[in-house]
Amino acid sequence: MADKIIAADVVVTSPGRNFVTLKITTADGVVGYGDATLNGRELSVASYLRDHVAPLLVGRDPARIEDAWQYLYRGVYWRRGPVTMAAIGAVDVALWDIKGQVTGVPVYQLLGGSVRDRILSYTHATGWDVPALLESIDAQLARGFQAVRAQTGVPGLDIVYGVTRSGAAYEPAGRGAAPTEEIWDTDAYLRYAPTALAAARDHVGPDVKLLHDAHHRLTPNQAARLGRALEPVDLFWLEDVTPAENQEVLRRVRAATTVPLAIGEVFTTVWEFQTLITEQLIDFVRAAVSHAGGISPLRRIAALADVWQIRLAPHGPSDVSPISLGASTHLGLATPNFAIQEYMGYSDLVHEVFPHAWTYADGHLHPGEQPGIGVRLDEKLAARFPYQPAYLPVARRRDGSMTDW
Repeated sequence: MADKIIAADVVVTSPGRNFVTLKITTADGVVGYGDATLNGRELSVASYLRDHVAPLLVGRDPARIEDAWQYLYRGVYWRRGPVTMAAIGAVDVALWDIKGQVTGVPVYQLLGGSVRDRILSYTHATGWDVPALLESIDAQLARGFQAVRAQTGVPGLDIVYGVTRSGAAYEPAGRGAAPTEEIWDTDAYLRYAPTALAAARDHVGPDVKLLHDAHHRLTPNQAARLGRALEPVDLFWLEDVTPAENQEVLRRVRAATTVPLAIGEVFTTVWEFQTLITEQLIDFVRAAVSHAGGISPLRRIAALADVWQIRLAPHGPSDVSPISLGASTHLGLATPNFAIQEYMGYSDLVHEVFPHAWTYADGHLHPGEQPGIGVRLDEKLAARFPYQPAYLPVARRRDGSMTDW
């Protein structure tokens, strides 16, 4: 096995958007990479890793992955939260990467081997109005996708989550010294969304999987209304209908509608999923490898979910790096109750900065057969793109009060 860890370095790069990468090096020269990107708060995780975690890794045995995870989570008084868990997740993925390279096998083999031949993926289709949305869906179907998340503008609003008036690719983190502010109108959304999604279903027919994201904007009662209205659309899922930190509120939604519910991209531990899983209040767990503390804890979350016939569907936007996506595909190939992987795609430049073995074809992903995670970092190229301040937007109601983004 690999020798002791001799260095843990943090690389921040911005090839079109910001990414934080942890690089762990062993005494015998094996290098493992982990993704620590937290959109809009990247430097917080970089500092946490550089100042508090990296010094603790030097001299440790990289083969003791679970012990390292327990040491960084259970052994620390201040635990949980997105900054801490993104940092621990980067360590965990980097150590799995090292173990795969040392043993000469891809990580999915270390997780028990494949239970499927490929991983179903979905991407995003957006349009400011229904005709533009249908055109966008057609474009993604032409790329081979069999599952598409559909988002539209809302009449009377100028900015809507996930959609641009120009039709340009959506990037939520805007460059600048402060976040942009969006104006939101829930009533207008509730009137329009069912009509737009019904038009999408009529357009694509029964076989295409359609998904939709409410992005935490609704109260439980509003979420229940939307779920009922969308039942004829036969969604694959309705995502993040309401902030679910208060897990009991999902009981109201679940009692009112049979539409499948996906929750959890902002959750970071199994404890935030516990009630949602054990009471079967959701159908899909949306935790990301990078934000939920790595491959090791996400396997445990998936195992708990499997007992309750709930499936894993990790968050995978463009603001997690190709390292996270690679780790997620390894987990997906080896996890029985893995359902689908979000894949927004990356620019050509990001693919160059993070060369990888994972591939996309015909609506599916595969992690590849390289030992480890199979994603590297071109550090010389990465150094050409320094960090640039960027923030996720905030949202206000028409009266100026804040609402959830």
